[in-house]
Amino acid sequence: MNSSDDFAAEAGLDPARLPAHVAIIMDGNGRWAKKRMLNRVKGHEKGADTVRMAVRASRELGIAALTLYAFSTENWQRPETEISALMTLLKRFLKSEKQEMLDNNIRLNVIGEMERLPGSVTSLLEETMQASENNSGMVLNLALSYGARSEIVRMVRQLSALVAAGTLSPEAIDEKMVSNHLYTRDIPDPDLLIRTSGEMRISNFLLWQIAYSEIHITDTLWPDFNREEFIEILKDYQGRDRRFGNVKTP
Repeated sequence: MNSSDDFAAEAGLDPARLPAHVAIIMDGNGRWAKKRMLNRVKGHEKGADTVRMAVRASRELGIAALTLYAFSTENWQRPETEISALMTLLKRFLKSEKQEMLDNNIRLNVIGEMERLPGSVTSLLEETMQASENNSGMVLNLALSYGARSEIVRMVRQLSALVAAGTLSPEAIDEKMVSNHLYTRDIPDPDLLIRTSGEMRISNFLLWQIAYSEIHITDTLWPDFNREEFIEILKDYQGRDRRFGNVKTP
């Protein structure tokens, strides 16, 4: 076994049955802070530590892709002070974690409307993506200024333009073509979607891609989410019977 197989086996997981792609809706930073009578930004700061844990654990266990819902299109409606603090935290994370991503063969990718992000953030993202573009150990997708509905609208506009130009027949549009015009075109759909904080909704996240994802909702607030719970969720995933609408024959 390779080192990631060893880590998975030591954790009681079957390395051959790990999800290839895990997506996480990181929810609960604000409530974590409120429970402690702290500013919401303190919750986001603590949540950044959990991000580091999730990335390291995923890489060690051998998960090929991890997508983290970091900032949604709807989050632009939050107070400017909170948005500014989140962008500062993002820059701090990119600066502090860049070398670790390079050392651990992690490729950074961004899905979402990058053009809406501040220039200082975009520059750091592009710098880190370029530096890590040849890494093949794991893909870390940061969903930033991301919304699934706007992603789908973007895809429809792209395909409509091709049809209008006469270079694409409407009849030629199939599921594969749609998938190839989404932000996630280079990676498989998520096998497992995790949402923290107990909220029972998808929140406009990867609506096309999670059609057959296994979903796990935990009441744990994101800053309190730890490696042990992550592993227990992966064990639960490995115990599920994934039929994709089919019926298994005896």
